[in-house]
Amino acid sequence: MADPSSYRPSPGQIPDSPGVYKFRDEHRRVIYVGKAKSLRQRLANYFQDLAGLHPRTRSMVTTAASVEWTVVSTEVEALQLEYSWIKEFDPRFNVKYRDDKSYPYLAVTMNEQYPRVQVMRGHKKKGVRYFGPYAHAWAIRDTVDLLLRVFPVRTCSAGVFKNAARTGRPCLLGYIGKCSAPCVERISAEDHRELADEFSDFMAGRTGTYIRRLEKRMTDAAEEMEYERAARLRDDIEALKKAMEKNAVVLADATDADLIAVAEDELEAAVQIFHVRGGRVRGQRGWVTDKVEAVTTGDLVEHALQQLYGEETGDSVPKEVLVPALPDPVGPVQEWLTGRRGAQVSLRIPQRGDKKALMETVARNAQQSLVLHKTKRASDLTTRSRALEEIAEALDLDSAPLRIECYDISHLQGDDVVASMVVFEDGLARKSEYRRFQIKGFEGQDDVRSMHEVITRRFRRYLAEKEKTGEWVEDDSAGPGDAGDGLGAPAIGARDDDGRPKRFAYPPQLVVVDGGQPQVAAARRALDELGIDDIAVCGLAKRLEEVWVPGEDDPVILPRTSEGLYLLQRVRDEAHRFAITYQRTKRAKRFRVSPLDEVAGLGEARKQALLKHFGSLKKLRSATIDQICEVPGIGRKTAETIAVALAQAAPAAPAVNTATGEIMEEEEPGTTADPSGEPVAAGSPDRRRGQET
Repeated sequence: MADPSSYRPSPGQIPDSPGVYKFRDEHRRVIYVGKAKSLRQRLANYFQDLAGLHPRTRSMVTTAASVEWTVVSTEVEALQLEYSWIKEFDPRFNVKYRDDKSYPYLAVTMNEQYPRVQVMRGHKKKGVRYFGPYAHAWAIRDTVDLLLRVFPVRTCSAGVFKNAARTGRPCLLGYIGKCSAPCVERISAEDHRELADEFSDFMAGRTGTYIRRLEKRMTDAAEEMEYERAARLRDDIEALKKAMEKNAVVLADATDADLIAVAEDELEAAVQIFHVRGGRVRGQRGWVTDKVEAVTTGDLVEHALQQLYGEETGDSVPKEVLVPALPDPVGPVQEWLTGRRGAQVSLRIPQRGDKKALMETVARNAQQSLVLHKTKRASDLTTRSRALEEIAEALDLDSAPLRIECYDISHLQGDDVVASMVVFEDGLARKSEYRRFQIKGFEGQDDVRSMHEVITRRFRRYLAEKEKTGEWVEDDSAGPGDAGDGLGAPAIGARDDDGRPKRFAYPPQLVVVDGGQPQVAAARRALDELGIDDIAVCGLAKRLEEVWVPGEDDPVILPRTSEGLYLLQRVRDEAHRFAITYQRTKRAKRFRVSPLDEVAGLGEARKQALLKHFGSLKKLRSATIDQICEVPGIGRKTAETIAVALAQAAPAAPAVNTATGEIMEEEEPGTTADPSGEPVAAGSPDRRRGQET
């Protein structure tokens, strides 16, 4: 625990101007980002008597080891920079809202020649119009199915579209009138885009124009005694009205607004957002967050606005944003929202009428969301905490291992030897910090030696990062070949020392290896050789799920019902999955390598022509230059280069059917592949499946 006075800046050093500040921990990771109208006044609040600070603020300043700041011109610039840094550094003590689900949107891809209507999730793309979010994808599909009667816009994928254009036959929707079939040119690109614009306008709330237009056309058709056309128009009108009924009118003045409500207690907060367009609720979403800093309701609203509109522009930011409490000060936030929209945005608290009543509905949803989240999380937190405590007790650790790293070695009969590192923090997988290794120090199958190499390389990087940041100095902490080192992370010095969390500078409290006593001894020996004695090591053997610790002849046996054993199994299985995936990727890439790849100027088409002409690489290798020249597109000079390349390449070892002892002929085009990508001789048993480690 750090003493804040040890890194407190002198009062004269801190400018009395707007800016953004960062607190860093002893590993130079950014743990908190904040903004201030006056940096001097705001930072002074953090360096008062610890007893007078909020418990979470006290925890933050005692975790931090330094503070730095950046001066900006205005409070709006400070707001923008704070949002950018929170997104970039992911500080652990900042409020970070977590979506309770990945919400689907109804999207119209106006950036394509023939716009497509589809369900989309994730980050928004430029040139695509979004409507929603919706609670369920099926709700979008139901709405689209109704609207396609009136607006038969393309909904098919690029592959289906191209296939229909090639064959000249539209898909089923084209035959039943729910697609205008631009793939077979039943409608021009310009008319189809106009149809997509009308669909988008209807979804945006401009519904009255289309209803009135269809009603007039229905009346005209009836007067002209075209009763079948009038009946179809009647059904179209009913479909539009049915689609509109799915979103009841909540604001009579056809308002475009977002309503944000917050429900909170001492530890957590839940946010609910209703998106109202044209007076109707067009989408709903919710977030939850841990209150890891001392924040007011206005602060929570400000963070929600940053996350909601930080990457939005134009009409995605509505004219009106209704909130339960205003940020302090409200001026910079309102100015920022206006800049994002490009027009005036009203940020206010509803006082009366329909808007206040709807805000009460949103608030009830937020309260229900918080109750539901706490019901789920209580069990989850209790289980994870118990698991970590059981591991600490079983391994005689000083404290619960909040960060666990697990390593696994994978290969196929000694080929393509790789390793994986997975990270669990507070019992949850942190996939952004997973790493992959290629074994470089030797060839062949030796899991113990591989484990020693991997642990050495990972923690050599840890020591090098410490030396780089000035936390620890040694004359020769990193051996040759460490730059890059096949770790799946940038080489030392490849990035600035900016506090990003994806670094090797943060050590675990526990290293878990997939294996028994030999692997554990190898990992411990690697740490000892580097002079690291404050990181615990254990291994989990698959056979009896025994937990091995260094220097002990007998394993630690955890009860089968133990939450600690279950967590170790999850960590081990995740490391195994990650390693196997990487090993299969490398293996598949190796099997795709051919001696013909070394021939300069020989493209894929001519390679295929050669193999098709000769039937296999073996027959091509035995062919003469004149015979190679017979292949269309192959000249004599190229044929000579091919012959030299094949002569220099050693033929692959023959495959052996272990069931019969038969040596399989090398006939590449006659081989097949199992689902994992492993070549297997056609008609023979799978000779390698089940031998991966």
